Formats: sequence, structure tokens, C-alpha cells
Amino acid sequence: MSPNIPSEQWAQVIEKQGSVTYKKIPVPKPGPDEVLVNVKYSGVCHTDLHALHGDWPLDTKPFPLVGGHEGAGVVVQLGELATELKIGQKVGIKWINGSCLACPYCQRADEPLCAKASLSGYTVDGTFQQYAVAKAAHVARIPDECDLESIAPVLCAGITVYKGLKESGAKPGDTIAIVGAGGGLGSLALQYAGAMGLHAIGIDGGDEKKKLVEKLGAQTFIDFTKTKDLVADVKAATPDGLGPSACLLLAVSEKPFQQATQYVRSRGVVVCIGLPANASISAPVFDTVVRMINIRGSYVGNRADTAEAIDFFRRGLIQVPSKTVGLSKLQDVYELMQAGKIAGRYVVDTSK
Repeated sequence: MSPNIPSEQWAQVIEKQGSVTYKKIPVPKPGPDEVLVNVKYSGVCHTDLHALHGDWPLDTKPFPLVGGHEGAGVVVQLGELATELKIGQKVGIKWINGSCLACPYCQRADEPLCAKASLSGYTVDGTFQQYAVAKAAHVARIPDECDLESIAPVLCAGITVYKGLKESGAKPGDTIAIVGAGGGLGSLALQYAGAMGLHAIGIDGGDEKKKLVEKLGAQTFIDFTKTKDLVADVKAATPDGLGPSACLLLAVSEKPFQQATQYVRSRGVVVCIGLPANASISAPVFDTVVRMINIRGSYVGNRADTAEAIDFFRRGLIQVPSKTVGLSKLQDVYELMQAGKIAGRYVVDTSK
């Protein structure tokens, strides 16, 4: 039987661009192919800040909007067609809230590219609320033994970097540069890289991030605020001096995107994941051709990638460096994020 579901709940609501309000709103009802999830914890992603400020060339749903897309909780109500899930089951609500499941992209497991994909906390209300709806086919299945507070950031940050590492084509024993290694995505990318047999060069700024990056297994840390020649330092950090086989760009500014093709080795792969507002990436055509450099974008993982990323966590190979605060303190987290003062990830507890 369904648990007792209240008619109202606490949520962080964007009522106008740049402003978020902690207030009570109605609890939503799931459609036939959806589930209602009692969100216990939600990670806070830089994408949530973009949604707040509207600085992406992608329209959100009309305000009011509830942000958030790293929600971990339990199913409390099933739509009539959501027969593959059960009440009380642990699930996660991801960036991809739903897709059509019928287009050419969905048919080949590229559902993040579906033109009709709905995006949690962006085109549909997300997880900065105590109860949220999502398509039953797309919620992440979380094993019973997994702690919801700890796994929440895996539902976006973990899945995203794991997908990026797969897209890089790097093989066990290869060296990969991770730009933004001390942030929420980077701290997980370092661990997934290590679990996949890769050697990591962590690039970020500041002593706090240096300490975290080295603790998480990076073979070398390069501080972009102190180096006089970042390209030369990255190349020198590889055993043969030729540069890393791949680079994962998780940066929130443009400059690192312009540097990456200069330090990856010939046949190197540059994977763009971070989405700094209004940024571009460019590379010399001659050098790109004769050194056979590959530049590619990597979005978020599909449902199979999600299950794989969660399994790394289940096996104890991924530890999320995070700090938990109450949902009512979300604005404080945004301010720290805006100032670049977050090492690791923040998680909000929806009960506070």
C-alpha cells in the first residue's frame, strides 16, 4: 500500500531568474507512466546554478521552477502503467527525467539525445523538493544496500564523468588529464578513472583542491593558478613526456578548453563535458590533422551507463566527497559555488 502522502511539501522554488525561495508547494501527482518519489537527498550541481541564472541557450519550463536533478529517495506512488517498480523501492531521479523511447536515438540507447527528452530541474520540476515525479522507465534503480545520502551525487556527477571516460577511449594503463579535478565532477572522475585502471593528472587551483585531488589518487596535481606553462607541465607529468592519451574537461571557464589540444599526445582525445556559459573551443587545423587529435562532446549517460556507474559505487570503489546541509540552505550553497569555493560536492537533506 502507498504510504501516507501529504498534500503540501517544502521546496526551493525559482520564481524569477536569479532568485530562489524556500516555501511550501503542492505535492505533484504522477501520470500513468510515472512514479512519485519521496526525495530524501539531492546533490547540487553547477547545472542547477545555470538554471537559476538562465545563462544557457536552452529554455527552462515557465517559472515557477523547482531545480535539482540528483535526487535519491524511495517510490511512494505508482502510475497505473509503472508496473516494473514497487512501493518503497530505492530510486534516483536523474537529469534525463524521461524520453520518447521510440525515436532513432532512443532505439539505439542514446536517449539523452532524444528531441523530446525532459530534463529534471530544467524543463520539468526537479529534486529540490520533498516529493518529485519522474518517468518510471528512466528512474535509476538503486540497490537496497546503498546509502541514499552518499549516492545522490552519483546520479548526475558520477554518471556524467563515467560516460566521459568511456567516450575518451582510454585503456587501462593510459594517462588521462582531468581538468576541474577538485570539483564535484572531478572528484568522482578521479575515482572512476582509478577503478578503470587509468592514471590521472589532476588540474585545478588552490591548496584545498590539491589536498583532495591527491587523496583521491591523482598521480600528479597541477595548479593552474601557479604554473607558468600549463601545457609543458601536463606533458612533463606523463612517463614519456608526450602528454596524456585523453583529457576530460570539467572546467567552468573557457581557457582550459583552448589549452587541451596542445597537451594531449598525438591521437589524443579531448572530451568536453563542462558547459561554461557562452564559451567556445578552437584548435589549429594543421596541428589537429597531422597529430590526429579527436575533439568530442560527452553529454550524460544512458540507462545502461547509469546502472554501471551505480555498480561501481555499490562495490565500494567510489566514495563521494560531500557535505550535507538542509534544503533550506540551498542559497548558501549557490553562493559558495558561484565563488568557486566548493571542493567536492554539496548534498541537501530535504527534511531540513
